[in-house]
Amino acid sequence: MRRRRLHPAQVVMAGFAATILIGTGILMLPIARVGPGGASFLEALFTATSAVCVTGHVVVDTATYWTPFGQVVILALIQIGGFGIMAFASVIGLAVVRRMSLRAKVTTAAEVHSMGLDDVGGLVLGVIRISLVVEVVVAVMLTLRFSIGYGEPIGRAAWLGVFHAVSSFNNAGFALFSDSLMQYATDPFICLPICAAIIIGGLGFPVIMQLRKHLGRTLKWTMNTRIVVAGTLVLLVTGWVYITAIEWNNPATLGPLDWPGKLLAGFFTSVQTRTAGFNSIDTGAMDPASWLGMDALMLIGGGPAGTAGGIKITTFAVLFFIIVTELRGDGAVNVFGKRLSRAVHRQAITVVLLAVAVVVAATTALMLMTDFGLDRLLFEVVSAFGTVGMSTGITADLPPAGQLILVLLMFIGRLGPITFASSIALRERRITYEFPQERPIIG
Repeated sequence: MRRRRLHPAQVVMAGFAATILIGTGILMLPIARVGPGGASFLEALFTATSAVCVTGHVVVDTATYWTPFGQVVILALIQIGGFGIMAFASVIGLAVVRRMSLRAKVTTAAEVHSMGLDDVGGLVLGVIRISLVVEVVVAVMLTLRFSIGYGEPIGRAAWLGVFHAVSSFNNAGFALFSDSLMQYATDPFICLPICAAIIIGGLGFPVIMQLRKHLGRTLKWTMNTRIVVAGTLVLLVTGWVYITAIEWNNPATLGPLDWPGKLLAGFFTSVQTRTAGFNSIDTGAMDPASWLGMDALMLIGGGPAGTAGGIKITTFAVLFFIIVTELRGDGAVNVFGKRLSRAVHRQAITVVLLAVAVVVAATTALMLMTDFGLDRLLFEVVSAFGTVGMSTGITADLPPAGQLILVLLMFIGRLGPITFASSIALRERRITYEFPQERPIIG
């Protein structure tokens, strides 16, 4: 009998699920938790899923609940999850046998959104180099600041620097402080390196690699790079202005800070909506209008084929240009001097509609099982689906069924766009006939 082969998207999903289960089992060991006994299955599952899916949602305090061993496990899960399960497996294969099999190339290409199989090995090795360089540089900067600026012993400072560098570059949002980074809200030497790592990781590895080669030669940038860079700048500035303006006089957030501190904290919060999840101000005390704007930013997310989540900047940009084209009455969607493929139109619409359906269904379910308001629950759902990890403070208070919904959302949010995009890209059917054309009335 012929052995049934899984589609590459299914292999990627199985890889992430297996990694989460292994991480869950390790975090349930007594050595991973402070105090007697081990963590419960739900606590370990939630934490492992949040780490592998580089989200940052927590139901227990990372700084006080987990032992150093447990924190190291979480850091390893973040690094593997952010790097990519199939990409990580490919690295092991390259290290052992010095080459990649065709099957490994196909599954890795599905995960990292490679346009061809020939460049998969180079892309994977490039991802390793970029990840290590950014994480090492940020870790050194943070270590020096924690040691010199705050008097931390060098060992403790180095651990804080490494953990937060890896967590920020992978857009995970896990912190080793009970208040996340609120005590450093006005410290640019802590906040700005972390922001830089988040932004770089959120661009996506294909964009980072192209910028490394052609940083000053914009004419050689692909449409994907142009969209991601322009979209990132626009969304960061928009979020910065929006959040800072609304929270400027809020006594529970930006109000007590001086104006440089307000600008820094507002910018830091805007960066977190790129799917990171740290917070330097109390998210739960923010104005509901800020939550709504952040919902939109978190749903959009960052660049594709990277550590960010959401529907991706490219998806949002495609829909924006489709609308502009329709309003203008043009026949084709043109972006930066190139015509957009109609297949991309369908992919973008599919991803957005599926995302909206998942968010609405999950929010409705949580509303039926809890007494929290719509604004808080919607924020929680979008944050989980966008693998952001920001919270208004209700995650630990949700019932077990509600926490399982967030686990599922984090899993879908991390894998959904990848699996759908790869399934569409790698399944091509030739149809030799067409049905008669007809148009319904729209609008």
